Amino acid sequence: MNNFKENLSFDDVLLEPRYSDIKTRTEINTDSALAEDLIFSLPIISSPMDTITESKMAYTMHENGGVGIIHRYNTIKEQVEIVHRAVDVGARVGAAIGTSGDYVDRAIAMQDSGASFLCLDVAHGHHSLVREALTKLRDIFGNEYHLMAGNVATFEAFMDLAAWGAHSIRVGIGGGSICSTRIQTGHGVPTLSSVMAAKAACESRLREGLPEVKVVADGGIRNGGDIVKALAMGADFVMVGSLLAATNETPGETINTPNGKFKTYRGMASKDAQMDWRGRTSSLEGITATVPCKGSVVDVLEELKRGIRSGLSYSGARDLKTLQSRASFIRQTSASQHESTTHINRR
Repeated sequence: MNNFKENLSFDDVLLEPRYSDIKTRTEINTDSALAEDLIFSLPIISSPMDTITESKMAYTMHENGGVGIIHRYNTIKEQVEIVHRAVDVGARVGAAIGTSGDYVDRAIAMQDSGASFLCLDVAHGHHSLVREALTKLRDIFGNEYHLMAGNVATFEAFMDLAAWGAHSIRVGIGGGSICSTRIQTGHGVPTLSSVMAAKAACESRLREGLPEVKVVADGGIRNGGDIVKALAMGADFVMVGSLLAATNETPGETINTPNGKFKTYRGMASKDAQMDWRGRTSSLEGITATVPCKGSVVDVLEELKRGIRSGLSYSGARDLKTLQSRASFIRQTSASQHESTTHINRR
């Protein structure tokens, strides 16, 4: 049996405040780049889930500085139409593909339809199918077209996907709010620790003179503070689903109930999702939930943007690179975690 490794979740740590001479948060630049031609002013990516990102979400993410990835849980024709609707109104979008079946045809169709980059979207990215897919897609597209891949959780996995040709890598397994992978399989790593391992892998590659690969923290992110922690630990972007769920811009019908309005939010490995997109189920590693409607995603993004800017200000950092260089993490006890929440006694 391997020695146990201690791993950290977002609630296990806090960032120590640092000296700051930032007089206004408008001085703070939150730009982050997937590539030289893919620079975004908000380091947030909407997840390629069928209850999160279609054309309306992708366009709104673009308009507010982030980027959306159009999900793949449909036919190639349907996905092309969704991408076209977003690109026709000027949005830069990503498009998700799988690693088997029609993935090559889908990848070519997505590039032809104007997607700015592809996302190889699988639950377990440290896999031979991902290696084969990345190798094949590199042969087709060369090294200029950006390929995101994942998800992974370890140093070794990040190093392998980077070596196989990924330009950016989704980091995090089992941390999503509607993901049950850790319960069903016993596998996973807390997302913050996975980001730490990915950053170490990036630094190792740079020491060897290899090209930079971007880190996308994905899973377990519940608020602006978690985003700041992920970015400070070394992520270039965060990918979120539940934070954006049940907004006006998500796909799906509004459910009217005596208790208010709701929308469905589901994991793509849930029974409902699997039956809808492929007519059968395999391992069930997600659930379906109904979430109270939140209004426009613009308001959600504005709140997250304010949190990120405030977070950088507390570290005295005017940009993300400075945040990462100045970040000082401390451990929290359970009592400290309680103190970190709002805890007034209400009558």
